[in-house]
Amino acid sequence: MENTNSPTLKRTLTLKYVVFFGLAFMAPKTFFSTYGVAVHGTNGMMPTAYAIALVVMLFTAYSYVQLVKAFPNAGAAYTFTQKSISPHIGFIVGWTIIIDYILSPMISALIVGISLKAYFPSIPMFVWIILFILIITTVNILGIKLAAKLNMYMLFLQFLLFVLFFILSIKGLLAGKGTGTLFSTVPFYDSEISVPTLLSVIPILCFSFLGFDAVTTLSEETKNPTRTLPKAIYFITMIGGFLFITASYFAQLIFPEFHSFNNPESAYLEIAMYIGGNIFVSFFVAVGLTSTTASAVASGTSASRILYAMGRENVLPKKIFGYLSPKYRTPVFNILLIGVVALSALFLNLTTAVSLISFGALFAFFFVNLFSVVSYYFFQKKQRSFKGTIQYLIIPLTGAALIGLFFIKLDEHSLILGGTWLLIGFIYLLNLTKMFRQPPPELAFEEA
Repeated sequence: MENTNSPTLKRTLTLKYVVFFGLAFMAPKTFFSTYGVAVHGTNGMMPTAYAIALVVMLFTAYSYVQLVKAFPNAGAAYTFTQKSISPHIGFIVGWTIIIDYILSPMISALIVGISLKAYFPSIPMFVWIILFILIITTVNILGIKLAAKLNMYMLFLQFLLFVLFFILSIKGLLAGKGTGTLFSTVPFYDSEISVPTLLSVIPILCFSFLGFDAVTTLSEETKNPTRTLPKAIYFITMIGGFLFITASYFAQLIFPEFHSFNNPESAYLEIAMYIGGNIFVSFFVAVGLTSTTASAVASGTSASRILYAMGRENVLPKKIFGYLSPKYRTPVFNILLIGVVALSALFLNLTTAVSLISFGALFAFFFVNLFSVVSYYFFQKKQRSFKGTIQYLIIPLTGAALIGLFFIKLDEHSLILGGTWLLIGFIYLLNLTKMFRQPPPELAFEEA
């Protein structure tokens, strides 16, 4: 008999709060961190590149919307794949997503190291990276929910940063800085750049959009999720796209000589100095530190809980991954492991690091587009009318083709690492399922 007294999640979230959550997870300020390394590949055509990335993300967002309507109590890509295709493939998708969670604190550490090295050039970058990782690891062990308290405030600070950037850029252009004009087609088109070169940058830009999919984990806490979550997914994607396209347009106009950046990885600080001086640079660094710290705490917490959930269910060795500190009630060993992995920021550049994160996301997006929607609606539910064929076959197949195109454009290091991680997951799945003779355990990430 079902226990009606069991605790359940309350449906209290409205559209506004779900959108805020998704945007906070997206951390729009990541645009500035990747601008310098991406603008070279596009030869200044960043607005066009972001517009292409937005179109790709909208196709994927469409697929997420269809699946969240079918599975309003589900979690994200891994659950959609488990329920619509097979538990085995779902396990592999979930296994691949783990790499995103585990490597996210490393990205935060690298961004902080780059920013502070540019601001304090006399102090080596490795000092900032190690100090940052020690702080984040300590905070997560102590169980302080810093990210939960700061995320909303950090989101508004990031919006303020964009507004100030737009205002200062317009003021500078009107004063004759940069191109000296508010309207130009140059940032959108350059006849000298090849299409393959432009497309090779898209995987890096897709990293900026990560977060629209995170709201699907709020299904059981959202009022009327089958109506609210689809709207939220589209709103988050479009708001992010607007900010990125507009910001890259003004960045190109106000600082057209992007080839002259002293350090592409901290180029946004050079632009900030040019348009706003030391005060704006200081504000830039402050917002970056606070938002990156909150993001690192949140991602480190999520990653450690995912590993704990897997350890608790004996998917991973329980003595290590399923251990909780008696004093702090936190998965200490998992947090320490994530801190060690984050130290890889000491020898990775930002382009490679972002590509590593993009591997897991693009892999999951590919399966959501190609298999989950098509499998569930077109084949299982037999939605094969003309309208159904467009909605549940043509659109998701187009999204999958675009994701697949950008997937093969990933950095070779990320393909090697991601492929190795996939192989390990497949071998591990064979062992867990006794050569596919039994179903794999479900990874209840949302419970973690």
